[in-house]
Amino acid sequence: MTKELVFTEAIDLSIFKDIQKAGQEIDKKCYVIGGYVRDFLLKKQKAKDIDIVCVGNGIQLAEKVAKTIPYKPKVTIFKNFGTAMIKLDNLILEFVGTRKESYNKNSRKPIVEAGSMEDDQKRRDFTINALAISLNQEDFGTLIDPFNGLDDLKNKIIRTPLDPDITFSDDPLRMMRAIRFSSQLGFVIHPETFKAIKRNKKRIKILSTERIMDEFNKIMSHPKPSSGLKLLLESELIDEFFPELSRLQGVDENEGKTHKDNFYHTLEVVDNIARHSDNLWLRWAALLHDIGKPATKRYHKKNGWSFHGHEFLGSKMVPKIFKKLKLPLNNQMEYVKKMVLLSSRPIALTEDNVTDSAIRRLLFEAGDQIDDLMLLCEADITTKNKQRYKKYHDNLQLVRKKLIEVEKRDNIRNFQPPISGEEIMNHFNLKPSRTVGIIKEEIKEAILEGKIKNNHREAKAFMIEIGKKLNLEK
Repeated sequence: MTKELVFTEAIDLSIFKDIQKAGQEIDKKCYVIGGYVRDFLLKKQKAKDIDIVCVGNGIQLAEKVAKTIPYKPKVTIFKNFGTAMIKLDNLILEFVGTRKESYNKNSRKPIVEAGSMEDDQKRRDFTINALAISLNQEDFGTLIDPFNGLDDLKNKIIRTPLDPDITFSDDPLRMMRAIRFSSQLGFVIHPETFKAIKRNKKRIKILSTERIMDEFNKIMSHPKPSSGLKLLLESELIDEFFPELSRLQGVDENEGKTHKDNFYHTLEVVDNIARHSDNLWLRWAALLHDIGKPATKRYHKKNGWSFHGHEFLGSKMVPKIFKKLKLPLNNQMEYVKKMVLLSSRPIALTEDNVTDSAIRRLLFEAGDQIDDLMLLCEADITTKNKQRYKKYHDNLQLVRKKLIEVEKRDNIRNFQPPISGEEIMNHFNLKPSRTVGIIKEEIKEAILEGKIKNNHREAKAFMIEIGKKLNLEK
């Protein structure tokens, strides 16, 4: 145990003196623990969420602290969890009593009892999160480190305080957290800890999908998501809740011809997006852009491997995947579905056929998401052949240039028909019918093909011409 190290600079905020005073008045030992201590020792910006543990009743300590502060902040109490929270101007303090936990095999909900400080640190997920600093007068600022978490911080290691099989079996979410912290901090998961994740992978099924995806999305939100996604594959955890993703892995060979490993290609695309955008759902679009490839993979003697129609199939898979993973079934899902469907469209355009018509159709279908789509297409270029890389990028720059020109001239983005269905019905004295839809569609096609301009005057004249062909004019 490392008790001789003192870090009073970690607790130089006045609130820590208030907590010390409150603890003295109710004769309770108290400590700051977890992420705040870890991030201070890593020389990161001090966290705004601070966990305070009290040897005794955490709620009682919180109430005493609130009375110590001149403006008497509100104490929010969570009786079911035995915790309390105080929100200050720029800090959130969470108070809990020291406790020990035991688990039923089929549940991650612990049986909680009052415990010692040692008991409380034992129940923590990782050694680097079990670090605590005393807020007590006699040893104010002293580091309490029973599991050598400080050494693990220095050596950049993720390790459990106790036997990892027990830690992960008790609370399987810790397996996802191990991978998330490894990705987030750039740490290595200790070999024995990682082996335990593989051994206990099926325990993850007792967790709610929402809890799993909360950790998964935190991994997806990191600057380099691939570091966590690779670990999910290597640990085989991904197979337990997202097998569609792991099916992308692997390379088939036929007559000496192979294709790229679509799993690792996908990780490159996600990382490329992450370098340019914090948009979680654009990262999801990158993650799923090739999800239809395993089912569409075919080998042809003449041309080798193909994945014809994988974008269409992939877009069909998106709602099913989102529903299974309890992700939002709203605009975010529709956005990802659209991105996957259109993910190859700009890339398919070549310098010879980047026509105004093709650009108008792309603008019409992508709408306000056109810039995100172009970013996704650029991220999808992962070839290591410098000549091909330059060719594809140059082509996309040409497409970008044409998009600006056509949009400025034709105003196609978020296209609204210049002639409404009501106007068509009034002009030809029609009731709602298939004919009205046919006329609207022909006007739209004429605009996209460049036969008429996107304005009311030309659209109406074209409508009248269609009416003559359909014998609708009086």
